[in-house]
Amino acid sequence: METQTVLRLTAEQFQRLREHLFPGDGYESVALALCGTRFAASRRVYCVHDILEIPVAACSLRSPTTVRWPVELGMQLFAKAERREMAVLKLHSHPTAFDAFSTFDDESDRALLASLAAASEHPIEHLSAFMLPDGSVRARTVNNLGEMRPVNLVTVADDELRMCSLERAPTAFDGADLRTRQAFGDGTTTMLKSLRVGVAGCSGTGSWVIEMLARLGIGHLVLVDPDRIERKNLNRIVNSRGQDAHDADFKVDAIARAIVGMELGTVVDVFREDLTKRVVIQALATCDVIFGCLDSADGRDVLNRISTYYCVPYLDVGVRLDADGKGGVHQVCAAVHYVIPGGSSLFSRRVIATAQVSAQSLRRHDPAQYEARLKESYIQGVQVDSPAVISINGFAASHAVNELLARIHRFRSDDNSEYRYQLFSLRDGTWLKLSDGPTCEVLRKRVGRGDCTPLLDNPLTK
Repeated sequence: METQTVLRLTAEQFQRLREHLFPGDGYESVALALCGTRFAASRRVYCVHDILEIPVAACSLRSPTTVRWPVELGMQLFAKAERREMAVLKLHSHPTAFDAFSTFDDESDRALLASLAAASEHPIEHLSAFMLPDGSVRARTVNNLGEMRPVNLVTVADDELRMCSLERAPTAFDGADLRTRQAFGDGTTTMLKSLRVGVAGCSGTGSWVIEMLARLGIGHLVLVDPDRIERKNLNRIVNSRGQDAHDADFKVDAIARAIVGMELGTVVDVFREDLTKRVVIQALATCDVIFGCLDSADGRDVLNRISTYYCVPYLDVGVRLDADGKGGVHQVCAAVHYVIPGGSSLFSRRVIATAQVSAQSLRRHDPAQYEARLKESYIQGVQVDSPAVISINGFAASHAVNELLARIHRFRSDDNSEYRYQLFSLRDGTWLKLSDGPTCEVLRKRVGRGDCTPLLDNPLTK
């Protein structure tokens, strides 16, 4: 499989760069950025972390086709990139809409970026890019020998998922795609086939999400769940069988078998491990979108951090059923969150709290210490089991998957920004669009950081 290279930006970063690169005078402008990375066999991901605009007044030459600027302005950023083993991105504008790198670009990239790579103690390739007036971005990597390779995909994590592909290979459709194409067209259907989507939690809600994503034609699914199927799971895990419970099969294996049996072409990677495992975090970091179908605060914290550190949009699905255990139901509600890196988080939305994360993480990683602190009343107990019904799980999952579709193929009359936090009460028959709250200032500082030690700045990741 050919390795794909991806450059990611947040909505705020994209807008900031666009405003700087196109000041309105028709001349080229330039900016630098520090990029975090996640390199895997199939995907090399670069995430914009910090931006340095080169002031227009500091440039020695600006024209509609050329910009020259003093390299000394970038020295601190170059040094930081070396210390942190990060990449440098040089991005300039093409106000004439010339859609290719010029020979001048080739010369300047080799002079700067190849030299930086050659002088580095770390084997890293830097990036060069240009932006067109319509906001499209073309990018390439430059190694220490001055060799250049195209970046296949540039994404912007916004209320609409923007994906600028270098080249889109013709997609082969068959009868299984017909109804989706009739609803959303060939372009959206092709985009669905190109997506890599991660799903953490493959039980009641997660199995429904996966079922719908696979039948929509998602090209690549990354499934994460360490648990095995039990009899109590059969009432709500889609495609689970009594034999799966008898054999104590892993949930991800049973679901993967069902996807393969659909014969729709979806590639499936399964991880039978805890979400805090390094291999799991790194796999989810390569995804274009991640779904969280978990009821644990510490798991949601990890997913929120993956979203932040690797510039990945995150859809969180939650279900709450309050029952007395004797047939009395007090509340049935569901929530769907669309989290954009650099914006609000599940913390700033008050969905999870630090105390919850700490208690659940302690229970997971040090059960003896958890029990001791619980007895001493230092922490509140963690709820282990809660009621779950397949129809409620399916209700929440369908809203989450439709939320992804709305971010890919805009079909709403209202702006998507109004749907970042949705709450549904089946008891009261209400559907609320709530404010997503303030920007999470703690996580905002880590946007685009990429791989670091410890991973996600969490010492418990292994």
